[in-house]
Amino acid sequence: MTVLTVLRRALLLLGLPVVLFAVWWFATADSTDFYVPPLSAILGAFGKVWTGERLLSDVVPSLLRLTAGYLLAVVVGVGLGLLVGMRRVVRDVLEPVLELFRAIPPPVLVPVIMLFAGIGDTMKVIVIVSGCVWPILLNTVEGVRAVDEVLSDTCRSYGITGAARLRHLVLRAASPQIVTGMRQALSIGIILMVISEMFAASNGLGFTIVQFQRSFAIPEMWSGVLLLGILGFLLSLLFRFAENRVLAWYHGLRRAQRNP
Repeated sequence: MTVLTVLRRALLLLGLPVVLFAVWWFATADSTDFYVPPLSAILGAFGKVWTGERLLSDVVPSLLRLTAGYLLAVVVGVGLGLLVGMRRVVRDVLEPVLELFRAIPPPVLVPVIMLFAGIGDTMKVIVIVSGCVWPILLNTVEGVRAVDEVLSDTCRSYGITGAARLRHLVLRAASPQIVTGMRQALSIGIILMVISEMFAASNGLGFTIVQFQRSFAIPEMWSGVLLLGILGFLLSLLFRFAENRVLAWYHGLRRAQRNP
């Protein structure tokens, strides 16, 4: 990879955010609106609020809840998706129930989950799972159902069955769609992490942003919103890096098909 290619990718990645921040800076530079402070005031509050003690007491717990809920959703979504996708009987039995629960917005379930899970970290993890599991589950089912019949027959002819077939054929063939579902679930998980902390919590990003709003600390509130955007951007970059490593064979195949 040449230096020019690296610079081009960096420009494509950071160009629009830089432009948007510049517009935000100049558009609010002379703002006297209490609810829309200048970006300079927000950045000043950012440096004071989100360093040191608050980083450990609020940001780290939120990320730990997000990680736990997201990973649990991946395990449940992929496991159940494989079962539903590979077994027609299971799909026929579970599909109506899955469609029913999928149609319920996860934030609506927060008060219900609080009744049996309390207001601790368990509730917040369950809320994250309740939203993240669906894109992973549905994409896994579709990926399993789309396995090439020729490859499936070839495995059967060579006696490749059971765990070997699951590992070398089904999971590999479905992995691009599974990863797509995981990418969608990541953004949902961030949203639900904040929502769950706004309902009942004593720490976390959602809790802190609401506390700033209620005490009319507007620059500090906006700094929390800005931090959420930065975390989402960084997590997206991390996911893209992992995806490129895990699906290197798939992306290589796509490039070869585009440039025969």
